[in-house]
Amino acid sequence: TADRPVDDRTVAWLLQRGVEDGGQWDMFVNLVRKHGVVPKTAMPETESSSNSARMNSMLNYQYRQGAKQIRDSYAAESGLDQMRASKQKTLNAIFQILSIHLGTPPAQFHWQWRDRDSHFQRDGEMTPLEFAEKYITTPMEDYVCVVHDPRETSPAGRTFTIQYLGNVLDGPPIKYLNVDIDLIKQMAQHMLEDGKPVWMGCDTGKQMHRDLGLWDAELFDYPGVYNADFSLDKAARLEYHQTRMTHAMLFTGVDVVDGKPRRWRVENSWDEKVGDKGFFLMNDSWFAEYMFEIAVPKNYLPADLQKAWELEPIVLPPWDPMGSLAA
Repeated sequence: TADRPVDDRTVAWLLQRGVEDGGQWDMFVNLVRKHGVVPKTAMPETESSSNSARMNSMLNYQYRQGAKQIRDSYAAESGLDQMRASKQKTLNAIFQILSIHLGTPPAQFHWQWRDRDSHFQRDGEMTPLEFAEKYITTPMEDYVCVVHDPRETSPAGRTFTIQYLGNVLDGPPIKYLNVDIDLIKQMAQHMLEDGKPVWMGCDTGKQMHRDLGLWDAELFDYPGVYNADFSLDKAARLEYHQTRMTHAMLFTGVDVVDGKPRRWRVENSWDEKVGDKGFFLMNDSWFAEYMFEIAVPKNYLPADLQKAWELEPIVLPPWDPMGSLAA
């Protein structure tokens, strides 16, 4: 985008969004397959891993400064080598900032532990990729992401991707399949009944009581309090920037009555001091209005949608709300 003006909508969006917390299921899979994972004992939590605002501020400074340097080199016709040198300098600074705030990922570590019966276990020296290969038993590549996007511009049964959205060079693209919300509920329920937790993305701040850990579509009576109309439907809220995916969590249980879900148990990542020791309760009415995405094994999809998954995705612009969870 160096040939575009800085106030071009795409350039402005990329500079504005910068680096934030968040990510898609496919991004997690890409990272694990390229770099692996480590136990927390090998790379403990830090202050910045749960309080990332200052770190992100420093990362965004380098990101935007690097963008200016590359664009200046392009404008001065300094050549591709100079632009690549500026890019590498920026990446080096970003890696250093991340290492200072989060620690440097270990290339190898010794893995030993006591099991639930207090028996000592040892695997010896391992790499992050070896650890992932041995201990991640979920077939991550078999999962696909389905979303509920009711806008008329987003036809059901089609796949979508977001321009410029990705986190690993040459990694698989971030892709979604748009389906009906009732199908998302059915698949999430079936996964939980099969003993599988469900990764999901939603607009977490709407109609939420943080301390009690509650979500309900009518938790707060805003029309009654303000004597005003609050009647935008889900599609309109997406189109007019009143809703978007803001947070990823995990379904760990569902309350089913007469075969239909009534309430959902959600494991959050904020803190054990909120909700019920970190767990929230979601009313099914909230699911319909503010849930957007789950990751599901492909074989849970109906046969026609399994075929639809193979379609070439429609490319949405980088500012589309369907890409917001990764920002």
